[in-house]
This record gives sequence, structure tokens and C-alpha cells, in this order.
Amino acid sequence: MNWYRITRRADWRSLADVRRDFAHADIVGRRTVFNIHGNKYRLITRINYRAKRVFILYVLTHVEYSKGEWKQ
Repeated sequence: MNWYRITRRADWRSLADVRRDFAHADIVGRRTVFNIHGNKYRLITRINYRAKRVFILYVLTHVEYSKGEWKQ
């Protein structure tokens, strides 16, 4: 819920803006990956900065994320 509250109010225009709120956010291809819940989960999103929309693609455990099947 913390991620949702912050993201809902955000006015991100770039990854640098995202990292001001979430220092460990990373770009993987066209996706932005967030570490959530004490780094137990990965939230994989696609951010459309122009439209100010964040699309949640996957919520995975660390083990599921490491398998890499979500990249396909």
C-alpha cells in the first residue's frame, strides 16, 4: 500500500524522478522494477511518463523474478 500511495501522488517525468521516491527502482528493457516488502517481492511495471500512468505487469517473489520468465 505504501508503494501505491506514493505512486498515486507522484509526478514522475523520468527514472531520476522515480528514484527520488524509490531509490532501488531499476530499468529492465522497457519495464521499471521495484523492490517491495523488504526486498521480498519485485513489482514489475511499465511507466508512461507522458500520460502519467503506471501499469502493473507482474508481482513476483524474488525467486520467481530470478527465473526470468517474465522477460519474455
